[in-house]
Amino acid sequence: MRRSRCAFGGRLLPSPPDAPAPISHPSSPFPPSSQVDFQSTILSRFDMIFVLRDLYDREKDLTLAAHVIDIHMQGGSAAPREPPEDELEVRKLKRYVAYARAKCHPRLTEAAAEELENHYVRIRANLHANDQEAEASGRAPRAVPITVRQLEAIIRISESLAKMRLSPTATEQDVHVAIELFRVSTLQAALMGDIELEGGTGDAERKCEQYFAENVPIRSAVGRSKLVNDAVTKGVGDSRACNRALNALVSRGEFGERHGGKTVFRNM
Repeated sequence: MRRSRCAFGGRLLPSPPDAPAPISHPSSPFPPSSQVDFQSTILSRFDMIFVLRDLYDREKDLTLAAHVIDIHMQGGSAAPREPPEDELEVRKLKRYVAYARAKCHPRLTEAAAEELENHYVRIRANLHANDQEAEASGRAPRAVPITVRQLEAIIRISESLAKMRLSPTATEQDVHVAIELFRVSTLQAALMGDIELEGGTGDAERKCEQYFAENVPIRSAVGRSKLVNDAVTKGVGDSRACNRALNALVSRGEFGERHGGKTVFRNM
């Protein structure tokens, strides 16, 4: 059974100058990619990734604080209320979800499959064109990978939408909604540089890879920590970007490792 997977990444944006300094400090000048300690191979296993930004709003903050304090003053429970007519009872909703998981296994219609195929080819072509345009203008390409893994994610989302209504088939409409959900979540976050998908390389990692290729002769070995520290000292990138770049080089076979990863050497 295929189930769609979703992740949320948080980001605290800058407070205004007259606001007190934040107590916690996953502070805003740093992108979410540096605040969420997940490798790209892990992030790529989520079908949808939403980046949530905590915007400063005095009125909303006061309202939220008052609500939370009021709940605790009442003994830890919200004030009783009459449920709306269209609100499902929690127990009934749980039974519905359990039944859908066990009994409903939607499959794509031919039209839906054709729409997915066309979208996959079209989006890869558009990203390739954008990268070529960036390189022609002297900018580093964003290099957002759209691979079979992302195609499978959209398929799972489409089938999940059909499962919600207990339908045996996922239609073109399900595919359109799934594509839009994927576009405004994972794809948008990757294009803005908030996350890095497997197979992609950010600007910082590309600079580190280029530095390692230029400064480590073929067949030469060097201590990993020394290589990373030298790159950080010269302002090539931070230690996280350098280590990710080394991991990418090793996974592609351009570099190798010895002594449990403490020493790296260049193959090509």
